[in-house]
Amino acid sequence: QVQLVQSGGGLVQPGGSLRLSCSASGFTLGHHAIGWFRQAPGKERERVLCSGPYYTSTYTDSMKGRFTISRDNVKNMVHLRMNSLKPEDTAMYYCATSLRAQCSDETYWGQGTQVTVSS
Repeated sequence: QVQLVQSGGGLVQPGGSLRLSCSASGFTLGHHAIGWFRQAPGKERERVLCSGPYYTSTYTDSMKGRFTISRDNVKNMVHLRMNSLKPEDTAMYYCATSLRAQCSDETYWGQGTQVTVSS
């Protein structure tokens, strides 16, 4: 059974850092892409980053240089490191996969984790 379980997140002050984790089970992470999404209150969900088997893509300019992905294919986990956080980064964050090597049409989703950036 494919499952994504998220951890991390919470409340952080502007300029601070957080790491979100996505633990995968039921499939081999090393062969598949994991996408990170976020949805702020009153806004549509947006794609943040994609971690493929051999690449990483960033979809939003405001996150370039601040958000990075790392993969631990042994532990079947993907981590999203977020630095220099801003209040506008406040959102529910999700990891997801389509069980393919590309980030698209994701069908399996983590439960989501809240990130709040506030002083």
